[in-house]
Amino acid sequence: MKAVKAIRTPGGLSVRVDPRAALAVLLLLAAALAAAVVLVGSGDFPMAPGEVVATLLGDGTAAQEFIVRDVRLPRVLVALLVGAALAVGGALFQSISRNPLGSPDVLGFAQGSSVGALTVIVLFGGDAFATAGGAMAGGLATGAAVYLLAWKRGVHGYRLVLVGIGIAAMLTGAIHYLVTKADLVDATRAVTWMTGSLDGLDWSQFWPLLAVCAVLIPLSLAYGRPLRMLEMGDDAAYALGIRVERTRAVLMGSAVLLTAVATAAAGPIVFVALSAPQLARRLTRSPGPNVAASAVLGAALLVVADWVATSAFGDRRLPVGVVTGVLGGVYLLWLLVTERKAGRI
Repeated sequence: MKAVKAIRTPGGLSVRVDPRAALAVLLLLAAALAAAVVLVGSGDFPMAPGEVVATLLGDGTAAQEFIVRDVRLPRVLVALLVGAALAVGGALFQSISRNPLGSPDVLGFAQGSSVGALTVIVLFGGDAFATAGGAMAGGLATGAAVYLLAWKRGVHGYRLVLVGIGIAAMLTGAIHYLVTKADLVDATRAVTWMTGSLDGLDWSQFWPLLAVCAVLIPLSLAYGRPLRMLEMGDDAAYALGIRVERTRAVLMGSAVLLTAVATAAAGPIVFVALSAPQLARRLTRSPGPNVAASAVLGAALLVVADWVATSAFGDRRLPVGVVTGVLGGVYLLWLLVTERKAGRI
């Protein structure tokens, strides 16, 4: 039996806290911040972690202030937010569908964002801002289509995954077609964007992402209990007083918007949404979506992956999407082997 403590606030509100889960969140948050400091100090002008912290506190030289605050800090903050947004979106989808493969990577939302971005690049020659807008529009349109096509007296997890896989396959075909219609310059831009990269990001990408995450991640945390009830099945959730379809619609909308805004900022970075929630559950050993643990773990994963992409191969800087794809593939193979040994597949 897990030890769960009940904390009563001055207003009379009782909050249940799992000490192991809370400790895991704090340790993961510390790891994410430490990795962010190391990443800020990495590059052609290396800085020790102490110098980075001193510069952030206003004690650096003019050159250090420029490099940290204007060049590297926006990229790292966007990486933290993108990782958190993708991980929370994945946690919500996996809980709603009651399927560990219920991830934006599998359900077609990343492909929908790619189609939207490629349409802007190939057909209209749009700039980076227009490309981000197209990616968000494509992701939201795909989310609405999956929800409507999966609806039949409610949305059930098995049907949601099947519909999402079918739409993902069709959108993948559309992606290939758009790439073949592009000229050489636009095709290069398109392939670079589809790989997923944090290069060239600045404060203009950070502020919209922060605004969306500041609203939707706390909203997802507030729906933690109804989401745990949904994992027990619709009938059990109804019996416990949960407004099932309303809750599912709010959480799916939040997950789609988080995924879309993260993809618009950095491209379709794969496997973070799939792996972070499952790793969070293993670390906390706690039932339910583990939204907070997933958020900080997703942020830490993406920052570490970006450090590997930019520093581990010498002068060959890789897009971060390449690293997350390789690490995610290794994790998925490990998961399949583990599940097979346990006799669950």
